[in-house]
Amino acid sequence: MITEAQIRKIALALPEVTERASYGGAPSWRTTKKMFLWIRDKPKALVVWVDSLDAKEILLEHEPEIFFTIPHYDGYPMLLVNMANVSLARARELIADSYRLHAPKPKKKAAKKKR
Repeated sequence: MITEAQIRKIALALPEVTERASYGGAPSWRTTKKMFLWIRDKPKALVVWVDSLDAKEILLEHEPEIFFTIPHYDGYPMLLVNMANVSLARARELIADSYRLHAPKPKKKAAKKKR
């Protein structure tokens, strides 16, 4: 089982992440202005993004004890994670993957001019 405190610690350790209340006061984590993670109350779950609808379907099929969805997320590459059934290590992986999908792109360094 993963707790809200553990989720918070993992998320806030990522570069440029801030926490903000969202959707009725639920905790959410963002990169600049893009939300990549939050905890919802009804049903109680961690919400993460995955890289595609195909990935979503595979995870739902192969790990139904961890992943589920509701009609609100139909058509979106987002999953609900059962916090009671996910390990800390797996939660870290899911949070990092969701973050990478929304992290700001690295700034390109200006090329040095030759003289």
